[in-house]
Amino acid sequence: MFLTIPTIMTWTRIFAIPLIVGVFYLPIPMFEQNLVATVMFVVFALTDWLDGYLARKLNQTSAFGAFLDPVADKFLVSASLLVLVHLGRADVFVALIIIGREIAISALREWMAQIGASKSVAVHMVGKVKTVVQMVAIPFLLYNGKLLGGINTGIWGHWLIWLSAVLTVWSMVYYLQKALPEIRRHAK
Repeated sequence: MFLTIPTIMTWTRIFAIPLIVGVFYLPIPMFEQNLVATVMFVVFALTDWLDGYLARKLNQTSAFGAFLDPVADKFLVSASLLVLVHLGRADVFVALIIIGREIAISALREWMAQIGASKSVAVHMVGKVKTVVQMVAIPFLLYNGKLLGGINTGIWGHWLIWLSAVLTVWSMVYYLQKALPEIRRHAK
């Protein structure tokens, strides 16, 4: 099922990337760039929840959708992190930790699936918490201003993205520990 409603929503997260990046090249004031990019990120990030819900509700789950969904998430997060590094709002070390972990765990999951042990690296709660923290930190950093009269999103985003980096390492260690018996068994 290549073109179901949930899959189309997943594709929108991928197509959103140049739009979010492109906002910062528009000849409009920085505040407006920040606001538009933040709103776009939040809207497209919400499609992550919505496409999964609709896939189950409409009975339109597919192997392709299950593959594409996490890829779209990783692209959206990685592109946004690179924009934030470019803008000086996120540390390159944080971006390397988060993007590097995504590549490593994706490769690990692919290998584990090939050897028939994918259940040992199934999504765990620490990975879900990491994702939620990232999805709050990134729009805070994109907005980079005062929200609701006093919340400094730049400061909160800074601390949340570092918390996300810590959770990222923690989740990577967790998944590697779960995979270690299979790694040892197949490394011989």
